[in-house]
Amino acid sequence: MTHSASLKQQGDGTVDTRATRYPGIAALLVLVLLASMGLSLSLGSFPTPFGRVLDALVEPRASDIAFIIWELRLPRILLAVLVGAALAVAGAILQGIVRNPLASPDVIGITSGAALAAVAFMASFGAGLSLHWLPASALLGALLSALLVFLLAWQRGIAPSRMVLVGIGLSAAMGAVTTLLIVVSDDAAAMTAYVWLTGSLYAAQWQDVLGMLPWLLVALPLCLTRARHMDAMALGDHVALGLGVNILRSRLLLMACSVALAGAAVAFAGGLSFVGLIAPHIAARLVGRGFARLVPAAALVGALIVLYADLLGRVAFLPEDLPAGIFVSGVGAPFFVYLLYRSRDVARG
Repeated sequence: MTHSASLKQQGDGTVDTRATRYPGIAALLVLVLLASMGLSLSLGSFPTPFGRVLDALVEPRASDIAFIIWELRLPRILLAVLVGAALAVAGAILQGIVRNPLASPDVIGITSGAALAAVAFMASFGAGLSLHWLPASALLGALLSALLVFLLAWQRGIAPSRMVLVGIGLSAAMGAVTTLLIVVSDDAAAMTAYVWLTGSLYAAQWQDVLGMLPWLLVALPLCLTRARHMDAMALGDHVALGLGVNILRSRLLLMACSVALAGAAVAFAGGLSFVGLIAPHIAARLVGRGFARLVPAAALVGALIVLYADLLGRVAFLPEDLPAGIFVSGVGAPFFVYLLYRSRDVARG
């Protein structure tokens, strides 16, 4: 967004209106998320009235469905919420850094790096060991991928457009290597890798929830401390420099937050694509582009997207339990094409 466009937006009252209604929209999103979590707790291969769900939550020892609620459904639901929020915030950060509505962890190469590292680990050490060390290997792959993007894009500083182009190229290359590893692996490892790449929350456990939670608790407040800097950078580098923003330091810190969030999400839930692309756009329509408002709203929208994708995977094709990534991609791919078409129209205008 240019400086003049931003001033025009402020002048016509759009930003002020969205800022005023932000508390109400945020509260509504929280209520919808809580209601959706309750719905998801009630539905499954063994449908349960919500009253019995509440009894199992409050007095698990006296309930005959406590195991289903506490050990099977609740960890999976909480992990879906955390993963969706993490991917959405990672996408919002990237779109702000590179000032490109098509930017996301998938496009920039973070997801591909995590996927390549995880598949390589599964192919090398087998499914049993991989299940224990998979999150660490995927997160390491995401970090190395982001570092490689920065090194290849560096030329007396980081230009957002160059970083996107490098990320797209690396993502394609790593995707090809990942496919090759699956092809040459044994059948068991290849099937495990294929399901993981699709993005699935199947068999989520409390240790996954506890492993995912700290990344959000650390990265989310940290990126919000740079909200003013991100808003300044949205006006252009020259304007941000004039406002006293250390652009390189802010980009590195925000990029680190994005990599940590996306890498952790991919590590615990597999290759869920398009969440980081879709959620920030929906949130921006609701609350505007102010970063301090956009991040919490995007987190709530992303949580809803993954939660409902997983719910559909669990109940829509019973007795089959389909990966959530199938449904996210089914919505995300057309949305990506729409953004490309809209960007073309904007460029012509």
